[in-house]
Amino acid sequence: MAIEYDKEVKIGTVEQRMVYESGNEMAAYAAHQINYHIMGYYPISPSTEVAQFLDLMKANGQHDIKLIPADGEHGSAGICYGASTAGGRVFNATSANGYMYMLEQMPVQSGTRFPMVMNLVCRSVSGPLNIHGDHSDLYFSLNTGWPTLLCRDPQAVYDMNIMALKLAEDPEVRLPVLVAFDGYFTSHQKRRVQTFANREDVASFVGEKPMDGFADTLDRNHPITVGPYMNEPDYINNCYQQSMAMYKAGEVFERIRKEYYALTGRDYPMLDLYRMDDAEVAVFLLNSSAEIIKDVVDELRERGIKAGSISPNIIRPFPAKEIAEALKHVKAITVGDRADAYGGHGGNMLLEIKSALLTYNNRDTLVVGRIYGLGGKDFYAEDGHALFEAAIAAANTGVVEKPFDYHGHTPGEASKAPQRVLEPMKYEDLNTGLITVTPDETNGKLNVRIPPLRNLTRKPKRIAPGHGACPGCGIFSGLELFFKGIEGDIVTLFHTGCAMVVTTGYPYSAHKATYIHNLFQNGAATLSGVVEMFWERKRRGELDHLNLPDDFTFVMVTGDGGMDIGMGPAIGAALRNHKMIILEYDNEGYMNTGAQQSYSTPLGHRTSTSNVGSVQKGKLFHHKDTAQIMAATHIPYVFTGSESFPQDLVKKAAKAQWYAQHEGLVYGKILIACPLNWLSDDKLGTDIVNSAVDSCFFPLYEVERGITNITYNPEDKNKKVPLLEWLNKMGKTRHMGKSENAAALLSFEQEVERRWNALKAKHENPYL
Repeated sequence: MAIEYDKEVKIGTVEQRMVYESGNEMAAYAAHQINYHIMGYYPISPSTEVAQFLDLMKANGQHDIKLIPADGEHGSAGICYGASTAGGRVFNATSANGYMYMLEQMPVQSGTRFPMVMNLVCRSVSGPLNIHGDHSDLYFSLNTGWPTLLCRDPQAVYDMNIMALKLAEDPEVRLPVLVAFDGYFTSHQKRRVQTFANREDVASFVGEKPMDGFADTLDRNHPITVGPYMNEPDYINNCYQQSMAMYKAGEVFERIRKEYYALTGRDYPMLDLYRMDDAEVAVFLLNSSAEIIKDVVDELRERGIKAGSISPNIIRPFPAKEIAEALKHVKAITVGDRADAYGGHGGNMLLEIKSALLTYNNRDTLVVGRIYGLGGKDFYAEDGHALFEAAIAAANTGVVEKPFDYHGHTPGEASKAPQRVLEPMKYEDLNTGLITVTPDETNGKLNVRIPPLRNLTRKPKRIAPGHGACPGCGIFSGLELFFKGIEGDIVTLFHTGCAMVVTTGYPYSAHKATYIHNLFQNGAATLSGVVEMFWERKRRGELDHLNLPDDFTFVMVTGDGGMDIGMGPAIGAALRNHKMIILEYDNEGYMNTGAQQSYSTPLGHRTSTSNVGSVQKGKLFHHKDTAQIMAATHIPYVFTGSESFPQDLVKKAAKAQWYAQHEGLVYGKILIACPLNWLSDDKLGTDIVNSAVDSCFFPLYEVERGITNITYNPEDKNKKVPLLEWLNKMGKTRHMGKSENAAALLSFEQEVERRWNALKAKHENPYL
């Protein structure tokens, strides 16, 4: 299906240069050459690098794209949609569960016909949690109304990103476009890539600016209503127009790819057909596997087997007619799906190819379906041979023995079933009686007595040794210190994050107590359900035979930015006042995905999406005060803590347990060190967080039934230190002491001082 031109037509007329980069880098490279107006983003592996590379280029003044860090993928999709209605060019990148979180926004954007380009760096949709590549997120996109281009290597990622914008903005299309490539395969593997040498040539190809003549929300002389409520028959008419635009996208893509071929010499027909002219057996695959299968085709051809392979460069609109044409002389084909359409007797590609064959009256080609490569399972030549063997067997016998099956799965062996290594902790060891909490009837506060900390060392650790945390990680020293103040049994829920990932690599678990995982955005709601089910089943007597204690304590552990994307459900749980504890470990970033900025990252701090360069000096806005936000929900108890003040933290843990058992929801925040991403010595974690407290950046206080009490005041102890003393202990912030960053340092100092003075005022006045 290569393009045929007259000999007079000159191919490859644009100046190009060679680079050696990964798929993520090429997506960012294309975006920076286009110089989009807006990118709304949220970090999720393996797509996060796209925003990181763009931010690094932004820090050095290489593009003008406004990069907007969202509170979650749903928010990033909203940012992009709003920006697209305002008439500019919009870009985004995401993966897997992040794409699922923004999914409801996708049909809104296509249904109202506002163009943009989004890269889907394909990854498994959990659970159980898996961050590696397959096509389960891609398959969820198929009904969203976005034309979808596929990329099997970094070269295609670059080329498709440039063609995608031209396709999206074409007046006959006007739809947002998805560019999909394989996570951790194409996204991270470096290859030689040819690019436009000059940005002006990119602008000439896609157009200097979005096409005029289409309404936007910033044209005050032509006000419009976007996304109105629409009844029948208007709604079906709107859907029909959108459907026609989708099919028109296929025609427009054909035109665009010919123009692109003339410029670059690189061609992307709807179908990449390899040795299909006389093929009798074939394999159909998407993206990176489609390159590996070509070697298998060559090997089979050497054995005299007429083999070929098919891989589409576009799957929305689905090239049904072209596929039927390519298969008209093929006896049997194996369709490999890197995701299952559970219950549909095959993956999406299998079902769509069967439909295409029937639509175009091909009832002779036998079709075999196989699910392969889930969760990042590698695809090797021997896997390709296995797929071909299924097609060859069907061609030889005229029968498809197994129309649908998995390839690459292994049966379990009872003898290798995971065995319990640690026995459940004894209740009497956990309920020591050493800690007492009693209400003070005169002031309504709680009096807490704790023994010397050495007496609490006999309490068993809630998390077993052997987890995979980085050297010097403060998460587990902080958590274990908090748990020393908790008596009796607990059930914990961990958000996705470092603490979750390093403790639960199947089939192992470092958790001695019952543990649940749910994603960033929904942990608080999930644990709310567990809490209410516990009390309801106890009320009905369904748990009596288990002799469960009444003082079960439910704790949700969040961190790594989880109180950004998870803020809404946390506030919802607080307003409902469930009897549970939300404990946030604050490491000042999304450390589990590569140290991107979160809303807890302070002003000026360096992260992988708030780089320091010639025109950008770290994070551009102040950190979120989560404790004060949660205090504003009027829950019974809010506190901050630090491992550098152990008695203070243990006392607050004991209070937290009492309130969570007797009155309702508790929120606590502990600052913990992340040496890897703070660029600090892994032995200095306690010293660094101590300086954060003494500089008043992270004050220690509690809000008990609405009344604020500072539990440690460094000014009263003559221990207050300058903010810069704390900042100089971390590589991520040493730049703030340089003269060129004096304005940012001053702004940070003033904000820290303002918040500290506001806190002191609340401490002095119970009505604030």
